[in-house]
Order: sequence, then structure tokens, then C-alpha cells
Amino acid sequence: MTGTASKAVAKVVDGGRTACVIGSGFGGLALAIRLQSAGIATTVIEARDKPGGRAYFWEREGFTFDAGPTVITDPACLQELWALTGHDMTQDVELMPVMPFYRLNWPDGTNFDYSNNEAALRAEIARVAPGDLDGYDAFSRYAAGVYEEGYVKLGTVPFLDFASMIKAAPALIKHQAWRSVYSIVSGYVKSEKLREALSFHTLLVGGNPMTTSAIYALIHKLEKDGGVWWARGGTNRLVAGMVRHFERIGGTMRLHDPVLRVHTLGDRATEVECQSGWTHRFDAVASNADIVHSYRDLLADNLTAQDQAKKLARKRFSPSLFVVHFGMEGTWPGIPHHSILFGPRYKGLLDDIYQHGVLPRDFSIYLHHPTVTDPSVAPAGKSTFYALVPVAHQGKLPIDWDEFGPVLEKRILDEVGRRLIPDIHDRIVTKFHYAPRDFALDLNAHLGSAFSLEPILTQSAWFRGHNRDDRIRNFYLVGAGTHPGAGIPGVVGSAKATAGLMIGDLSA
Repeated sequence: MTGTASKAVAKVVDGGRTACVIGSGFGGLALAIRLQSAGIATTVIEARDKPGGRAYFWEREGFTFDAGPTVITDPACLQELWALTGHDMTQDVELMPVMPFYRLNWPDGTNFDYSNNEAALRAEIARVAPGDLDGYDAFSRYAAGVYEEGYVKLGTVPFLDFASMIKAAPALIKHQAWRSVYSIVSGYVKSEKLREALSFHTLLVGGNPMTTSAIYALIHKLEKDGGVWWARGGTNRLVAGMVRHFERIGGTMRLHDPVLRVHTLGDRATEVECQSGWTHRFDAVASNADIVHSYRDLLADNLTAQDQAKKLARKRFSPSLFVVHFGMEGTWPGIPHHSILFGPRYKGLLDDIYQHGVLPRDFSIYLHHPTVTDPSVAPAGKSTFYALVPVAHQGKLPIDWDEFGPVLEKRILDEVGRRLIPDIHDRIVTKFHYAPRDFALDLNAHLGSAFSLEPILTQSAWFRGHNRDDRIRNFYLVGAGTHPGAGIPGVVGSAKATAGLMIGDLSA
């Protein structure tokens, strides 16, 4: 901790300041740990019976099913949360390396193992796209450049005014941020398979490779440098470790009590009211809840917040997801931890999901198989899986998921069976699915979106939700709807940006 930060902490401790964080997703927990580490008495309020937000989990018949996310990158951004108070993350969480990062599979039977083992990766490129090695090297240099500008320099910087956006403009122009990830990749490599292999990552944060800003090519460098990891016991164990550390340093968790209202007086948030009737006054309030829900519902009595809610609702939101969780008899050492089963279309499928709002007959599947890395998440001799497909959000695809859910579930399992596990239906011990309506009901996600605002250039940085509200001076945002966006490193980065503002404001 720097000398400047230590002085700020001392001021806050002397003042006995208090803060509330609404929602216990990764962003909310990371923010709460930072605030508590700075001497601010912090309370996290979670609506559901377990912490985690989108990183919720279920236990059924001995299987552990993580709701997601399942890809942990940049472990250093997590380790820093413990280091703030001189602790070590390993006392609470064990991270296990995942290798390969992903196995990409196409309908013609081609496999491509994607990792940061440079020799192995170059061998894969030489096999699948032999004329593109030089192009891959050039793309890697580009990705390193946008990583330095977009993640290292700007990833934890709050964009509170347009002037801050102007300052970032030269770097954005230099790296052609107005172009899409797919467009940039296509400028370097000719093989369509390699183009898909180097551009699909934006889907993991809710972005369409065809429209998401090229800045998101930084994910390639992020994974290459930091690797891809899994928390032993499931992503939920990372959540549990964060909660354990937060409480160790004096933080307070309040579970299963949804916040009904954040009361305001003039330009300040004054009190938080929960469904149980519990109310409490805080010096500062931060919301890790869905960004539209935060303004439209939690700040329902504030006129400026209602104006903001209407503006946000007019923005473009990321798609939703349809996820089939299933536990099976048998073990599958030949199926890696993460697989992408590409469908017969790439751009056409993305257009259907992001633009047309239809439920296509074909799909691409993200298959998660944690037991190949960590057998503890299933009973002995059995395996835990989930198969995920992006689908349009409810604003574009307002269908009855009670009717269509079972149909889509069977089609997805049929496809996994056709390509990987022929007797899949006979082996399934337990299964259930999670649809867009569930995101809306369980998480108050606007339109059932799984990733909040779509990460296009005109909804990034200053154009995204601000880490501190412009009108309500002690109301803050953290999580996927704020800068820099979705994904574990993104929301943990937003927590660092928001914490800096809150600690500064509360120590003033």
C-alpha cells in the first residue's frame, strides 16, 4: 500500500465512515473488500440465499453446478484483494490451471486446441491454417498493444466526464477501435477457422465479434500472459473465499433480503430499505445490481434516476444465454475443460442472435466440463457438464420458455451427443436448464440479458454506466454495466475504479 493510500485509510478510519454494497457478484465483493480494507465499515446486501450473483451454484445428487462464469483470467487482479491487508489468497482459494484453454471443434471434425503454450499453439495454427503464422504473430503484437492501452492503462480508470474520453481518444484511434474484433483479425489471417478462433472470445463478455470494438482483442493477450484458471470446488469457491476474507477483515454480509429502495434526499442517497423491513443509513451506497434495475427500481423515488433509467433502457443490451446443466455417469478424459462446438454458420448465427432476434435451428455450444480438471465437483465415477448457447434477450425474442426450453434443451444435448457422447441421454443422472426468463427473475437482469450493456464502442468507457452517479453524489455503480464491462477481470477492474472514488470521497 502506498503512503498516499495509507493516509486516506487513516482519514476514513478516523471518520468512522460506512458504506453499503448492493449485490454480491464478483464486482460487488471485490468493491466491498477494497472498502473494508480501507477502514470503511461495509455491509453487502444480497437478495438471494447465497452470494455470487451470476456466480451462483446448485448442488444436486452429489453434483456441483456453477451458474457461471467459469473462465478465470488475470489471477493477479484477484490476489490483490487479499494483499491489500497483507493476506494471501491461497489461504482461501486454490486456483488450478486449465490446459488447453479451449478446444475448438467445427462440424467437419476439425479440432483446434487454443492455449498459451506457444509451441503447441503454433503447431495447431500450422496444421489448421498453415499460411497464417506470420499473420498470427502480427495479430499478437496488435493484441499486446491494445492490452497495454485498454486494460493496463485504462481498465481501472473511471470515466466520469467526456474530457476523460477525449484524453483516451488518441490511443483508441491508433488501434482503430472503431473496427470490430473480427474485422481486425481478418486483416491479419486468411483462414476462416483461425478468424473464428481469434475472435470468439468477445462472446464470453456478451459481445458480438462482428461489432464489438477491436479493443477487446486484448483478451488474447490477457489469457496469454495470465493463463486460464479454475477454482477447486467450482467458481462458487472463489466467491466463498472472497466472502470469508471480507468477513475476516470485519465486513458484514446480509443474505436473502432484497433491497427494495435506496432513499435519497436532494443529491444524496441516505438510507437503504430491504424487503424484510430492515433499514439502515449509510454514508455511501454502491450497486452491483443490474444497472437498469438499480436506477428504475431501487431509486424509484428519485426523478433524476428515473430519467437515467429511461436513457439506459434505450441502449443496446447483450444477449441472454440458455444453459443446460447435466450430471452424467462415467468420466471423459478426452473432453477438455472448455470446448467450443461451432455450428455451420458464424456471422449468420450472430446476426440472428444480435440483430434479428430469432431462435435459429443451428447453434454454437460452449461446453463446460470441470470434472476433467477437478473431480471433486461430481460423485466418484461421474461427471459434471454444462452446455451453453447464446440466445437473443427477451426484448428481441419474447417467447414462452416453458414451451421452448425443453425443446431447445433436447436439441442441444442431441448435438453434444452427436459430436462427443453418443449415448448421452442414457448416461444423464440429473439435468435442468436456465433460460433468459430466469436471468430476469433471479437477477433482475434487464430483458434477461446475461452481460448487461452490449460492449460496442459507443457504449464503452464514458458512454457506459459511470462508476459514480452524475447527480446523486454518494451513489456508485460497480459490475458489468460500468466501465470496463463484463467478465471477472472486467468487474474486478470496475471495483478498483469505484473503490478509488469512494475512498477518496469518504476521506475528504
